[in-house]
Amino acid sequence: MLAAGSLAATTGLRLLEAPAALLLGPMASGIALGLGGASVRVGKAPYVLSQAVIGCLVARAASPAILPSLLASGHLFLGVVLAGIGLAAVMGWLLCRLGVMPGTTAIWGTSPGGAAAMVIMADAYGADARLVAFMQYLRVLCVALAAAGVAHFWANGTGQAAPTVWFPALGPGFVATAGLLVLGALAGLRTRLPSGAMLVPMLLGGGLRLAGLVEVELPPWLLAASYAGIGWRIGLGFTRNVIAYAARALPMILLTILALIGFCGALSVLLARATGVDALTAYLAASPGGLDSVAIIAAASPVDMPFVMTLQTLRFFLVVLLGPPMARLLAGKAKGREQAGLR
Repeated sequence: MLAAGSLAATTGLRLLEAPAALLLGPMASGIALGLGGASVRVGKAPYVLSQAVIGCLVARAASPAILPSLLASGHLFLGVVLAGIGLAAVMGWLLCRLGVMPGTTAIWGTSPGGAAAMVIMADAYGADARLVAFMQYLRVLCVALAAAGVAHFWANGTGQAAPTVWFPALGPGFVATAGLLVLGALAGLRTRLPSGAMLVPMLLGGGLRLAGLVEVELPPWLLAASYAGIGWRIGLGFTRNVIAYAARALPMILLTILALIGFCGALSVLLARATGVDALTAYLAASPGGLDSVAIIAAASPVDMPFVMTLQTLRFFLVVLLGPPMARLLAGKAKGREQAGLR
């Protein structure tokens, strides 16, 4: 049922020429089955492999064009990312102070990225991991839908895409790509590095490609399977139990997500004016995660892919590095105030 629903939804979206149909179709099927009570889940190994493929997809976009844009606009990139992280922290603090969610759950749930790391750390800190996961993946879903919608309407009239050759002949670049996938899988399965399956092939493959040593070759059938794995993982997380548990806070959760998307959209306008890139490139670059879904949408849209992935990668690293300690700090202060109020 999951596969059949994914095929039907993907076919419909492709007929509508929607960007990232191969991601959004499986995601929609997963949401439908998750809300229907299905217990099927994506295993760790397939999900890790899917992340490794997305890492290679990002690495394929690496080119010498990244370095000039990073050197010329690094301060702007840093400002955009830190502004988004700061707004998310403020909104989490307000949700916590207003008692919208139990304990310090809201602070962990509003972080704009690093979903898996936030869920793990929230659970260790005593927050409700179910609500944190719900908030994180609802944000990923909303950002993916918003970015895909903007890309679709912006790209209208740009002409028909070339027909997809699903099973092309594999060249020598696929051998190097397979090696990167193996390294990514090992990093994801054998280490505790957050999103290591994506980061290792992304950084190593990107560095080798910038040096002109390898070509990253990703056949469409492999990309489609990986998009499906990621879409299913996100979609199947939306179960009836989780949504029922979060129903009371759902309006406020959606409001904070929409506010973050709108704020990042406003930042993208400033980014476009300051750097001279087109509006769609700036919008996708400033979108508040996740890295894999934005990479998929950018790859299917007429944008400056290196520019998008440079800013998105910087955002990912800063969220992973700054998000947990910031959440711990705010959560500790909120918890201290709660205990003081009880006394």
